[in-house]
Amino acid sequence: MCSLCGVLGVDDHWSDAVARPGVFSRNEEPLRRRAERTRRIRAANDVLRAYRLTLSDWHGRSYVLATATGKTEIIENLAHLWPAAERLSGRLFDPLDPDLLVRLEAQA
Repeated sequence: MCSLCGVLGVDDHWSDAVARPGVFSRNEEPLRRRAERTRRIRAANDVLRAYRLTLSDWHGRSYVLATATGKTEIIENLAHLWPAAERLSGRLFDPLDPDLLVRLEAQA
């Protein structure tokens, strides 16, 4: 399957809260969902910056992960972020690495 077909057919991920009958979500309105998605991307980029990677939104449905040298990968949701980051960078990732957390705290 081409990546475009895969993106168009993707179901909502649990991290992308949407209004569903019988389910409470503070992100029922499209503008609020978009703002929450932007906050998640910003938080991911805080971690990815240490590895010279960036994450960006792709039409509100997927994400584009990119290296500093221009390699990119489209990922469907944040569950695919760390494996994709490892593939693109050729390095192992631990977003809970104590040294990384110390650096992130120092930046805050």
